[in-house]
Amino acid sequence: MADQMTFKRYELKYLLTRQEKEEIMKAMEPYMKLDFYGRTTIRNIYFDTGTFRLIRHSLEKPVYKEKLRVRSYKPVHTTDPVFVEIKKKYKSVVYKRRLKLQEQEVMESFQKGKPLPDDSQIGAEIQYFRDYYKDLRPAVFLSYEREAWYLLDGGDFRVTFDENILYRREDFSLGSEIYGIPLIGDHQTLMEIKTSGGIPLWMGRALTRNHLYKTSFSKYGSAYRCMMDKQKQAGGYKYA
Repeated sequence: MADQMTFKRYELKYLLTRQEKEEIMKAMEPYMKLDFYGRTTIRNIYFDTGTFRLIRHSLEKPVYKEKLRVRSYKPVHTTDPVFVEIKKKYKSVVYKRRLKLQEQEVMESFQKGKPLPDDSQIGAEIQYFRDYYKDLRPAVFLSYEREAWYLLDGGDFRVTFDENILYRREDFSLGSEIYGIPLIGDHQTLMEIKTSGGIPLWMGRALTRNHLYKTSFSKYGSAYRCMMDKQKQAGGYKYA
């Protein structure tokens, strides 16, 4: 699954307590399995303009929004693969397109303003995105520990649990140690349901039984709000 390059699906988010997570996992047990990678730490570098144009637009809840990030599923060295991803949302449907390239190639491309070494359709879309927004630079480093679960029958319904969600505005390296400012509580879990169709009946019943309702939670958006709060406390708003 980690090597899938295109996605089209709905993504529903729920903020759970530890007990609520346990209840959902009990409901999942007969139908789903943990993926091959187990519990992994995902590292992300989100790119934005100097005025945070992308995330400010996203937080306005428009019909269409988009973001660009570089992601790894483990600490990487220069020749290890990472993913360059464009994520778009239009009328509640999420579209994700990504490339798999060496870390050194990707970071050198962004640092020097050079095109990525890829001439595919997805590569062209990423380059168009970069040309359109012009002054993209690393804005936030986000990390979290994830468990991803898949249906035993092979369907595309997926559930992920993210914990220890941290952000920082320094050390933009996918090979660095994990540290930063937490975005959720120690005993909270962000659950995401990812599906191209509906929610299975058993999951719908589990959500209803535990009085769980979807929430609007953007990791990058939450980090941006936290950054702005800190800047206000420090004496006023300043762009990066």
